[in-house]
Amino acid sequence: MKKDTFTVADYLLTRLQQLDVTELFQIPGDYVKNFTQALEKFDGIETIGTSNELDASYAADAYGRTRGLAAVSLQYGVSTFSALNAVAGAYVESSPMVVISATPGSNDRQIGDMYNVLYHHSTGNLKADQEIYNHVTVASETLSTSVGAAKKIDKLIVAAITHKKPVYIAAYSEVWGEPCKRPSKKKLEPKVKKSKPDALLNAVDQAWTQITAAKQPMIFAGVEVLRHGLSDLLQKIIDASGFVYTTTSLGKTVLDEKGDQFIGTYSDAASIENVTNYVKESDCFLCLGTLITDDYLWFVENKFSDMVLVTTTEIRAGYYNYEQVTMKDFMEALLERFENDTTYPLKNKAPEQPTYPEPWSSSSDPKYNDKPEVITYNRFFQHAVKHIESNNLWDQINLTFGVSSAMYVATNIYGMKQNSFISSAAWQCIGYETGAALGAQLGSKKQSWTIAGDGGFMMICQSLSTLAKYDVNSVIFVMSNQVYAIEQVFVDVDAFCPNGKFDEFDYLPKWDYMALAQAYGANGYQASTIKELNQVLETITSTKTNKPTLVEIVIPEKDLAGQMKNLTPQKMNCN
Repeated sequence: MKKDTFTVADYLLTRLQQLDVTELFQIPGDYVKNFTQALEKFDGIETIGTSNELDASYAADAYGRTRGLAAVSLQYGVSTFSALNAVAGAYVESSPMVVISATPGSNDRQIGDMYNVLYHHSTGNLKADQEIYNHVTVASETLSTSVGAAKKIDKLIVAAITHKKPVYIAAYSEVWGEPCKRPSKKKLEPKVKKSKPDALLNAVDQAWTQITAAKQPMIFAGVEVLRHGLSDLLQKIIDASGFVYTTTSLGKTVLDEKGDQFIGTYSDAASIENVTNYVKESDCFLCLGTLITDDYLWFVENKFSDMVLVTTTEIRAGYYNYEQVTMKDFMEALLERFENDTTYPLKNKAPEQPTYPEPWSSSSDPKYNDKPEVITYNRFFQHAVKHIESNNLWDQINLTFGVSSAMYVATNIYGMKQNSFISSAAWQCIGYETGAALGAQLGSKKQSWTIAGDGGFMMICQSLSTLAKYDVNSVIFVMSNQVYAIEQVFVDVDAFCPNGKFDEFDYLPKWDYMALAQAYGANGYQASTIKELNQVLETITSTKTNKPTLVEIVIPEKDLAGQMKNLTPQKMNCN
């Protein structure tokens, strides 16, 4: 085959490049070699070879959240199965990515059928990869020929950018290298679905009835607004309604966190007191793009009938459901109602806007009140946020989190920029944050600051090596207490009492993080006091480097952040 032959792989890569995908994460393999070799020669997309499948796929997830679309190339079977957890998280939390793979080819299949050969990386069911990925993607395809490949690729990419979720595309191993026509220069666009006019009118009328009857309505914004590019529309609704608003943990930074109308993020009992009180007192919630998880069971059990829930899959006002109504159409129609309905007493309905308090001191573990130099979860964020604000860094960084005590504490931050809080708040994956740092920084072109538990970091520490390999200067803070604290909180919170004992499975091995940083080619710092923490923060900000930085933050084993204590259903009893 001539080198200048335009192939099926080239077609897919061109379509991705047209949508501003300039980096593609990959794990190599023999079946997928025709694709990876095409990628190596392709102008305009850099190959990011990662340490393992979760490293690649967590990075692709975060890249999709910050860039609008991502792609990851995986080997058949062993790679796709390993990456499944990360792709499932992207599916749940609406991050668009194209998962690319290859299967045994036509010749392999004929030999397998003739001689009953089990091919490597195969379960024996050559459709298994696609069948499994059908559960965590909005569309999937296995190309057995180059005939019709262009049309099928376009259809898959359109599905990804329309639904803002992953898609899966594999090909017989030889197909990625087969000739293909070139795509048009016009980039692919999401499909636009329009609402049924009568259904839209009925939905808005019912919502308006609840809104105008309420004494203290508010807006509860979620991640779908951000993913589907509706943040400006949300801001217009906030301005026109006069309502204060909150967000879910997953939806945090759906807008810039500024102005009196943002009362703070609502993370159930982990929220600051002002936010929980406001939610308890409100009698109508305009939930826009809001993914309601079991972190919000109190809210669902107590406020279900007060909700106007508007998402990409459901439009509900109170107990009434409306089909054939889109989220965008509903938001636009509701905005028009706020702006033009002369019977709406705007000024009277605008609720009193609470002052956002300093959240850290009151939530820090009182066991350490007489030890002001000890770093606790809340003291870390108190000083880190102060440093960020003093140095005007919010415009330059994003924060990434897996599920950890740090994530829940961090939801109390106020003042972050749009789409700068990246977390596994719904899928709740321990370890997501370190792999996500690479994709978030490459996707956003802002420095990633990751705050990881040591258990989560241990799961995906090889990501530090990938950051070093590609000169990505992300900062990884490891909250080092040598236990799975978040697991212990929900198993038995009394373990945090002075005489309490952690379950054996929650103890972690002791690592030499500074030696690990050196081995992986990263900068390494340790902070075990508030003074050392502030010195490290100053060093990170003042030092120019193209290396990642690993910072071990030494905290007490039994530091129990107030946010976590409030979340546990078990009452703490230290008697």
